Amino acid sequence: MAIKFSRADNSIISKWWWSVDRQLLFSVLTLSVIGIFLNYSASPAIASRIGLSDYHFIYRHLFFLPISLIFMIAVSMLNVKWTIRVSLLVFILTLIALVLLPFIGSSAKGATRWFRIMSFTIQPSEFIKPTLLIVTAWLFDGEKNYTDFPGSKISFGVWGLVLFLLVIQPDIGMSIVVTSSFAVQLFLSGLPLWIVISAAGFFILGGIVAYYQLDHVHDRVNDFLSTDSVGYQVKRSFQAFENGGIWGTGPGEGIIKNRIPDAHTDFIFAVAGEEFGLIFCLLIFTLYVFIIYKILLKAYKSNNLFIILALTGLAIQFGLQSFINMASTVHLIPTKGMTLPFISYGGSSTLATALGMGYILGLSRKRIEQQ
Repeated sequence: MAIKFSRADNSIISKWWWSVDRQLLFSVLTLSVIGIFLNYSASPAIASRIGLSDYHFIYRHLFFLPISLIFMIAVSMLNVKWTIRVSLLVFILTLIALVLLPFIGSSAKGATRWFRIMSFTIQPSEFIKPTLLIVTAWLFDGEKNYTDFPGSKISFGVWGLVLFLLVIQPDIGMSIVVTSSFAVQLFLSGLPLWIVISAAGFFILGGIVAYYQLDHVHDRVNDFLSTDSVGYQVKRSFQAFENGGIWGTGPGEGIIKNRIPDAHTDFIFAVAGEEFGLIFCLLIFTLYVFIIYKILLKAYKSNNLFIILALTGLAIQFGLQSFINMASTVHLIPTKGMTLPFISYGGSSTLATALGMGYILGLSRKRIEQQ
């Protein structure tokens, strides 16, 4: 029996249902369903290769995904004041975690980005992404409303601290996403153009320093620019797309995916290409474009500076992460370990992405500005 809500019903769930953007919600749920099928197909070979049961990763994905979606819906029910309060709390806790990370964190592949708790790992930087943008949007908005409040100066300091904590891990990809989203907020908040240009210059300078000082960044950029060869995973990714063609080999019928080490995370888009083909990949791409378009449209229609800055920053963040994953899979940019939102396997990334989308769904609700 279908659940129905009357417009006359004043319950929290009913009010949420009639005010939330259901097209945006269903697009996210569609990506989540796609992710379940792709993880089911891609993860057994990886699990078997490292000595785990074949369905280890899919079981975990099916554990984290429902929790994340429930979390997303719960966050989307918050009004503006509670959205800011929750974000401040999560941001402060995550900031403390990032400070502690170099001392008690777990290292892998030359980076210290995770806390290991029993058999689970938590990546704090995933949660700093959406919460930072809510906090900086609140600070910029506060400066507009209160002339003596130094919101932009505080936001610069907060961003600088977060950037420093990300770079020392090191996590250059996350630094790029965070800085790009913050730069868009800077521009929209009405700060002088020279400040935005200076920030862009600092960002470029940071990239140059990272290239010469961090070996893994240097190697990835050189591999990308080399005309003689490409990395192992990119080679296998190309083979997967070639094997899939336009319509794909069929669900579970891919074979190249079994030779891609990160097929269930960074290169899950290649699995979609092999088993479901080019047309399906274009549909996935279109879903991401539609979600970003809807978010930006909501921001454009709002008269509230906080909502405009928060939604635009979160849209850029979501879109940039999606683009980085798909573009690195097809060798348009250097490879970067970044998950495809709501599709790739990953506990921390799925929860953090759900948190960000919860903010988006909540702040884009009808009449949210009046709450």
